[in-house]
Amino acid sequence: MADENLQAPHESKRLLVMDVDSTLIDEEVIDMLGQAAGSGECIAQITRRAMLGELDFKAALAERVGLLEGMPASVLDDVYAKIHFTKGALAMIDTAHSRGWKVGVVSGGVSELVNRLVAEAHIDHSLANGLEILDGTLTGKTVGTVVTKSTKLESLHQWAEEDGVAMSRTVAIGDGANDIPMIEAAGIGIAFCAKPAVQQAAHYAITQRDLMQVISIIDEHDRLFDRAGV
Repeated sequence: MADENLQAPHESKRLLVMDVDSTLIDEEVIDMLGQAAGSGECIAQITRRAMLGELDFKAALAERVGLLEGMPASVLDDVYAKIHFTKGALAMIDTAHSRGWKVGVVSGGVSELVNRLVAEAHIDHSLANGLEILDGTLTGKTVGTVVTKSTKLESLHQWAEEDGVAMSRTVAIGDGANDIPMIEAAGIGIAFCAKPAVQQAAHYAITQRDLMQVISIIDEHDRLFDRAGV
């Protein structure tokens, strides 16, 4: 029996799915947490290598989170106060919603902060990594399934199915190696101020930090395909 919550694909709908750190927001949250823990440069170096695809993301995340052991959970509030939405991010989301599109974020970052960003920006879908907190202290471990490049791809497919959006009408946006599978699978894959390998994998690349350029790319893409009769 078909799931009654799933919708048939509709050609006027779209789903935009993006990374969070260095895409939806300007910062890398795990690096900011590392700075607070006194391990900033070490964690930042691991982040850079993971985003370049030089390290297994799951192992790199475990190593970075492990360096946060013993930090008070209140550090999450301190970091959130320093986060900035990328230029054009909220306008892009509002424009998408005004057109009846859905927006999702899938992040290898921290759900305790991503969930706040999701609420503030009125984002429809989200998935991120949870930090284990005991007695108000970070244990240096994550909880639940770790978000990897495979998880990001699966989320794109799952949310598209739930929203009744054909994969050809999906848009995936990201900057790191773990975003490549979803960028390649989406109808429109966009590398946002991204690493070289991501730019090579994407249909389009944005090199200026302005997410409203995503809307311009989608509109131009649709004009070209309409002109070609596709």
